[in-house]
Amino acid sequence: MHVEVPWKEIEAGALRGLIEEFVTRDGTDYGWVETSLDAKVDQVLGQLKTGKAVVTFDTEVESATIVVKEH
Repeated sequence: MHVEVPWKEIEAGALRGLIEEFVTRDGTDYGWVETSLDAKVDQVLGQLKTGKAVVTFDTEVESATIVVKEH
């Protein structure tokens, strides 16, 4: 079961770690232009703030991830 977790309730260091894992995982592609880790983190944080992405927690495997919402 997946539960949405309000990103504002996650400790800042833990949230940054979660975002860094999300932007560096295999298969993440940002196109032809090389983008710094900080810029990628800022982009995802912006998506969380606008609701374009959410943090979810899988209760079965006890793991959190970020999910980009489909339009």
